[in-house]
Amino acid sequence: MGGERAGMWVTRWALVVCAALTAACHRAPQLARDPAQNVLLVTIDTLRADAIGASGKATVSTPWIDRLAAGGVRFDQAHASTVVTLPSHANILSGLYPFRHGVRENAGFRFPETTETLATLLRARGYRTGAFVSAFPLDSRFGLTRGFDVYDDRFPKSDATAFRVPERRGADTVAAALRWIDRAPPAASNNPGDRPWFAWVHLYEPHFPYAPPEPYASQYRDRPYFGEVAAADAALAPLLQRVLDAASPRPTLVILTGDHGEALGEHGEMTHGLFAYEATLHVPLILYQPRLLMPRVVATPVRHVDILPTILDAIGAPPPSIDGQSLLPLAATGSAPPTVTYFESLSASINRGWAPLHGVARGSLKYIDLPIPELYDIVADPAEAHDLSAARPGELHQLQVLLSDLRAADKGAAPGRERADTREQLRSLGYVTGAATAKAHYTEADDPKRLIAIDREIEEVVSRYQRGDLRGAIALGERVVHERPDMPLSLVHLAFLYNEAGEHPRATAAIGRALALNPAATDVAALAGAYLTEAGRADEAAAVLKPYADAPQPDIDVVNAYGVALATAGHPREALEVFARARAADPSSGLADANIATVYLMQGDRGRAAAAFRQALAADPTLARAYNGLGVVAAEQGDLAAAVDAWQHAVALDPHDYQALYNLGDALIRMGRSGEARSYWERYLSIVPPAVDVRDRDSVRRWLSNHPYQPSQKN
Repeated sequence: MGGERAGMWVTRWALVVCAALTAACHRAPQLARDPAQNVLLVTIDTLRADAIGASGKATVSTPWIDRLAAGGVRFDQAHASTVVTLPSHANILSGLYPFRHGVRENAGFRFPETTETLATLLRARGYRTGAFVSAFPLDSRFGLTRGFDVYDDRFPKSDATAFRVPERRGADTVAAALRWIDRAPPAASNNPGDRPWFAWVHLYEPHFPYAPPEPYASQYRDRPYFGEVAAADAALAPLLQRVLDAASPRPTLVILTGDHGEALGEHGEMTHGLFAYEATLHVPLILYQPRLLMPRVVATPVRHVDILPTILDAIGAPPPSIDGQSLLPLAATGSAPPTVTYFESLSASINRGWAPLHGVARGSLKYIDLPIPELYDIVADPAEAHDLSAARPGELHQLQVLLSDLRAADKGAAPGRERADTREQLRSLGYVTGAATAKAHYTEADDPKRLIAIDREIEEVVSRYQRGDLRGAIALGERVVHERPDMPLSLVHLAFLYNEAGEHPRATAAIGRALALNPAATDVAALAGAYLTEAGRADEAAAVLKPYADAPQPDIDVVNAYGVALATAGHPREALEVFARARAADPSSGLADANIATVYLMQGDRGRAAAAFRQALAADPTLARAYNGLGVVAAEQGDLAAAVDAWQHAVALDPHDYQALYNLGDALIRMGRSGEARSYWERYLSIVPPAVDVRDRDSVRRWLSNHPYQPSQKN
């Protein structure tokens, strides 16, 4: 079965495929500061301002967040400046607007090494610093690690696909943070070696797709987003209870916020990343430290960029030159002069070629700068249903001038460009000849409001695939590409779908067009290499990937894909060298070790393969493919019991690992345990891509047909 395997068993490559606007904080002299307090920053991905009980949402249960709000200061008009995860966290951690630090989207950008963050500033003042993040957009590769003693991003990184973001459960992230916090020595005034800690804990639960665990799945059956919000609140319980119960002699300053909101259908947008209406910009923000602040609800608008100077003010430290200002005086008095809030939404411009969205708010007025401009009074019209741009031209002009002044230093939002030698090598391979140039002028036809129907079609492509309708997803994906042929994102989606269907020539052609439109997109380059390798064109894949892999700070996915291409093309020594580079760049992922193990397995060196698979699991115990590999080694050594145990671990970690499911069924049949094998092979047939393992699928179908289920069988 399967002539391309190492032995008779199946393993897989582990692929992943300013000048300041405001002065330094204005301190209220009556406020106390505490340079020795701990600092806990909690960010909950995709959390709308109105999605918690404290804001009046009586139909969602968020008791821990509500307790924090009841005992602290809740800012009722807090706003993000971006509507996607990585840039928003860059704003929070730096106190800078995105056009100053330069991170404008989740992919293609890296936080600058020279910019100070909360972590660098607090560590310089003696703090232990730890970050515990839950999803791929905050992976260490994107540069937010500076200043953190520990940056824990141990989510299953091998799970990435075009439609699936690797993440870990919030409860697991919280547990990791608590283990790190508990390693600190107990606070004692007579011990000068005691150090306060700064912990950043990020939860991903409310993010689409909404799949809350029980009991929230049942309780919120018709409102799964709010079920995920409730699950996130429950995950925070062990962390927040300690603070709320004052379990530690050292006080803890807590800041809790959402990185952005979720549209949930408002203005035609189902999730986020397209528009910048209040549904996705308005977020919760809670400040809790009862020794410093009395409970209060503040209605004055505040911003994410105010978080860093607020924390520094609370510990008595001066902020650097940034865009935010301390909220402590406002938290103490409840009122302050109105501030200016800058915001943007550039994902659709960067990934789809649509018009970029920038905007500014002052007082109750909010201006959205697009080819079709918009002006709203968000106090009188919180749903932003009545555009005032025609009725109030004077105020519209004032905000346009204000936005222009704010963005005077904006150098643009293009992802990091490829090096000259990279560009030349790509041109020689035919990958840049169709490259699109950025538009100098956008028309109303490029306005996202005019393109919302295409946005819905893009989301329907994903939904059809997730429902198992691969052919329907391909048909709709082809239509979207026909409607907007200059949109790299849809070409990436279509290439993934073609590859899943086994249509490798069409997959490589589509991903090649996407790379030609945006040759600086390293994630697209990694996919191009992977699809070429799967199409039997490993030498070409290596040629495409080499210039990207040779960059000074190469993307880890590119390096892994390059190594796979080299190994597949018959260059194992070079592949092992490349995988060693990937392991050094990201030792916490385990992917490089799993790839190294696979090379050894191809060479018949089972001992070194098993050792490398175990090393991969030591780095990442959630790596299902490493367990699959250990099962292959055990099976080839004749130890079917150990193989079955390893493969059961693999499918428990990743129920979609169809090759481990196949291996399990095959081994159990060989062991005379056909009743157990049946369930694994039935699951295998239900999830294996239609063009993959054709002979194996036919063999499994024949076996199931010849061995009908008997009620006495054990499953």
